[in-house]
Amino acid sequence: MLFMKEALMYIVNALVNEPQLVKIASSEDGNVLRFRLSVSPADRGKLIGKEGRVIKSVRTLIQSVAAAQNKKVFVDVV
Repeated sequence: MLFMKEALMYIVNALVNEPQLVKIASSEDGNVLRFRLSVSPADRGKLIGKEGRVIKSVRTLIQSVAAAQNKKVFVDVV
């Protein structure tokens, strides 16, 4: 889980203007991981992207890492 959290932090920090305000809360329940991203309100739209394309791409990247470890992962922006 630590590797996925660090990978997610790296990706999100590259996308936002205020990386110091990025926070990731995580929880694990068996094979299911859930990450809750908290970013500045100004960066929220940038992270989500038009029609959710950017966050969908981020989720796909993290899900591919999780699939290699036989885990399911969910990424939420709050």
